[in-house]
Amino acid sequence: MATYKTQPDAKARYMFWLTFLLLVTIIFVSFGFTRNEAFSLAKQQILLRNIGHEILLHSGDSTSRVLPVKEIAANEYQVRFENEFTFQTDSLVKIIRRSLEKDQLSDDYIVNVVNCSGKEVLFGYAIFENKQNNIIPCSGRKQPRGCYLVNIKFQHSAIIAVPKGYLIGGLSLAFIGLLAVRPFRIRKKRMETGNIENNTFQIGNTLFDPINRQLTILGVTTELTPKENKLLRIFAGSPNDIIERSRLQKEIWEDEGVIVGRSLDVFISKLRKKLENDQSIQIVNVHGKGYKLQISDLTGVDA
Repeated sequence: MATYKTQPDAKARYMFWLTFLLLVTIIFVSFGFTRNEAFSLAKQQILLRNIGHEILLHSGDSTSRVLPVKEIAANEYQVRFENEFTFQTDSLVKIIRRSLEKDQLSDDYIVNVVNCSGKEVLFGYAIFENKQNNIIPCSGRKQPRGCYLVNIKFQHSAIIAVPKGYLIGGLSLAFIGLLAVRPFRIRKKRMETGNIENNTFQIGNTLFDPINRQLTILGVTTELTPKENKLLRIFAGSPNDIIERSRLQKEIWEDEGVIVGRSLDVFISKLRKKLENDQSIQIVNVHGKGYKLQISDLTGVDA
């Protein structure tokens, strides 16, 4: 059966760097959240209190205070007022919509105006991204002076969020890191050749030791010349793939500055001779294109 061995620590190193990059990304995004959380909370208070200010101004009250905004539930905030006031339902809808759309905080929210006891909803409506689903009853009515609370509930957590810059930056860091590390895969038709420090690789029934330039077939070890070793390394890196003649010539004879046309064929022939005792592998000439190291599985299992 044809198998391809890779270094036992390669996967561990990949997992280490993958874990490291994920941790860096999490820290990066978390830092963005922590750093901007206080700012977002302050912005929330100002925005919602400004809505209360606009409501009071529209009712003719320019002196009463808007009390600190209170979070009464998940994604739900309560705008409170110092004194009683009156409001026009249409105007309240426009004031809140204008403020929220200006800051692009949410497309889906529900507003309920309740009395100060909080037990009775005096006016309420719902706004959705799909405007056809908006629900705004009792429009055009003026509410009597009274003690009111305005509750605004968002469908999503729209006020406090990780800034897009930090999120995109963190994800970009992880993506670039993963491209640099490149996923470790054990392939049936490819052998890892970039890190071969202390290992021999099995190609078909042949053990190939590129460091010591040796082949071992059925217990018999054969020495390879430097060029034969280079050839087999290229073939072993892409088993069953066609390797162009021009690539082989360039990578093997490039240092010499002179490429002799028949030299490649000579060394291919010599390498074939040294591999001939392994019936599972064969260097095949692909006419007009190049060569390929063809690996067959004599046990019936795909290589």
